Amino acid sequence: MGVTSSGIRTLPRRLLAVAATLLLAVAAVVATAAPASAHDQLIGSTPAADSTVEGMPTEIVLTFSAVIAADPGASEVQVTDAAGTELAGDPVADGTTLTVPLEGDASGVISVLWKVVSSDGHPISGDLAFTVTPAATPTETPSPTPTPSATVTAAPSETPSPEVTSAPAPPAEASDATPWIIGGLLLLAAVGGGVLYLLVSRARGQKALGGGGGTTPDAGSDTPSER
Repeated sequence: MGVTSSGIRTLPRRLLAVAATLLLAVAAVVATAAPASAHDQLIGSTPAADSTVEGMPTEIVLTFSAVIAADPGASEVQVTDAAGTELAGDPVADGTTLTVPLEGDASGVISVLWKVVSSDGHPISGDLAFTVTPAATPTETPSPTPTPSATVTAAPSETPSPEVTSAPAPPAEASDATPWIIGGLLLLAAVGGGVLYLLVSRARGQKALGGGGGTTPDAGSDTPSER
């Protein structure tokens, strides 16, 4: 069966109808996807996702592309360490940021799960993680050794001169006996002088007697009676 001239004339119309239908379908898909793409998004965090920090931070700050709902319970955040210990406090929304205080101390991989209500009223959620290394122990700086000051040596003190110790006074009894000793010595001197005087006087008398009678006859001469 061949194609008539009237059929050739109606072909462009059919193509235009199909093209119009496709355009309407694409427009419907784009219109449907537009509200979904308008949801707020997480654009940053502190600490940043997949970063490594030294020491456990005191808080996590999530930053979004638009203002998020600040109603009580609108935001939920769960922060856990590798052992599953919960570390998050109550989150606080302020404009485009959500601040989550952290409690306790941990190290290793820290996981963060979050859910907020975007500005269009639809909830959005996501997750991130960062790594905490133990904080370095501060090293005490040794204090400088003080330079030894010059030692002042005191001049030796002069040796004190020995004190002259006077002889101890004689006992009172010895002092009382001194007159008796002196008296005894005088008495002895007097007696000695008298004896000496008697001896000298006797010697003089014998000498005087011998001089007046002549010579003393020898022991070998005859006595007058023998004559």
